[in-house]
Amino acid sequence: MEWKDNKYDLINRVKCNDKLHNLNSTLVMGVLNVTPDSFYQDSRRSDYNDAMTHVHKMTQEGVDIIDVGGVSTRPNSDLLSSKEELSRIIPVISEISKTYPEILISVDTFRADVAREAVSAGAHMINDVYGGRYDNQMFDTVAKLGVPYILMHSRGDAESMQKLTNYNDVVIDVCNELSVSIETLRSKGVKDIIIDPGFGFAKTLEHNYQLFEGLRYLELLDCPILVGISRKSMIYKLLNTSPLESLIGTTILNTVAVLKKASIIRVHDVKEAKEVNKLLQALKN
Repeated sequence: MEWKDNKYDLINRVKCNDKLHNLNSTLVMGVLNVTPDSFYQDSRRSDYNDAMTHVHKMTQEGVDIIDVGGVSTRPNSDLLSSKEELSRIIPVISEISKTYPEILISVDTFRADVAREAVSAGAHMINDVYGGRYDNQMFDTVAKLGVPYILMHSRGDAESMQKLTNYNDVVIDVCNELSVSIETLRSKGVKDIIIDPGFGFAKTLEHNYQLFEGLRYLELLDCPILVGISRKSMIYKLLNTSPLESLIGTTILNTVAVLKKASIIRVHDVKEAKEVNKLLQALKN
């Protein structure tokens, strides 16, 4: 599918902090897990100092967005209270905002009250893995805050999602389910919506690759697309390795995602992702 340039330009802009950001060139979103239990062990930042050391590393490597999360959403993970989630992420978000004002900050949360506090502390966008299903106040909160919202496709929760993998056609069904939420968000006045197909969430290994192959179909939703496949099981299970050994596979799929016009790639390894962008840009020139 090919869009006319002016339409593609239009859907690939979001407003953050009173500035328009063009997403026609793929942005790199670096993962910052202020958690002890995220699926990829090397991404776990157990305290504030550890988190800020990693933030500095990512900024040196050229990160565009830092996605700060305080709760693991891997299958069968335990949920924290809002209070504990906030205690993990707010000091980090505040410090990033003050020390690196040029970096966009995303808060990875599914709770409206946490999203509200995070934006007040300096976050520019909300990344919700449950797409508003966990907290029925999320969509209204996003509308009131007026910040970009990353709407991820998922079903169920961390405990049940891998049992909810029945699709007639995973690409069409994901597109249709996202479209319902987009319509609701639009009706509430939310203008800047970024969609995430939700690789690994309520999808089998085969579904993940079918969805990845059909990624351009999601452009029908007229929203920028985020791809988050970094070191996920769709890579290491296929290759019979582990998250630790999945950097090459991640880099290959990120390259394909950029070629498929993903607006944002969410990664654990910023340096390698930025190199993908640089090499592909050189090929265009």
